[in-house]
Amino acid sequence: MRLLGIDHGTRRIGLSYGDELGVATPLPAITEKDPVKRWAALLGMIGQRRITALVMGLPLNMDGTSGTKAKEIEGVAERLRAETKLPVHLVDERLTTFEAESTIAKSKRRGLRASGIIDSRAATLILQDYLEGILPPA
Repeated sequence: MRLLGIDHGTRRIGLSYGDELGVATPLPAITEKDPVKRWAALLGMIGQRRITALVMGLPLNMDGTSGTKAKEIEGVAERLRAETKLPVHLVDERLTTFEAESTIAKSKRRGLRASGIIDSRAATLILQDYLEGILPPA
C-alpha cells in the first residue's frame, strides 16, 4: 500500500505520502504556475512513488453539503481515476488548511503559502485521517 495524499488547489497541489505503517509524511508541493505542467508533475509523482491509491481532500461546505469547489474536486478525482487507473478516495477536508496554518506564526504564513508548505501539511492531515480510518489501532 503506497498512498498519495492530495490537497488540490487552483494554484498549488499539496502532497503527502503514507503506507501500511499508518503515518502520513508531507512531500514538496507542486507549485508550477502552468496547469498543464502542474498536472504532468502530479502524474509524474504518482509514477515515481509507485502509488497504489490516491486520497484527495473534498472541500465540503461547513454544513456538509457539496458546493462548487467540491464538484470541481470530484471532476479532478474522476480524471485521475481515468488517467491512472488507480482508486481515488475522497476525504472530508473541512478545516484542514486552517489546522495546517495554525501551527505557523501569522507573520510567516504569506511566504509559506506560496511555497506550498501549508498545502502539503493539509494533504498530510487529509491522508492521516484516511489512514486512521482504515488501519487497526496500534
